[in-house]
Amino acid sequence: MSEPSGRLVWNHSTHISGLIPVLERLTQQTGIKTVTPGALSRSRGRIPQLQLRVSVPIRGGYKLVARKGNSVQEVFVVTDLSQAELEAAILFCLG
Repeated sequence: MSEPSGRLVWNHSTHISGLIPVLERLTQQTGIKTVTPGALSRSRGRIPQLQLRVSVPIRGGYKLVARKGNSVQEVFVVTDLSQAELEAAILFCLG
């Protein structure tokens, strides 16, 4: 296995509360190359705890959707991991 050397890209000034520490842990996982938080928006529903799930595959990785309260934020992950491996890594980082 390769040495964990992921990178967290800071391109927005606002993030969902508690998201950045989870993303920093995710960058430490083997196979994660780049994690980039995207646009922050609002939803009607309320999710009490931070939730991070795989949405769709993108070129070189996956788009994730982070939710907490009525905030929603896209997160783009460039990785060699399969969707199942990425979901396991996310569960580990949230736990």
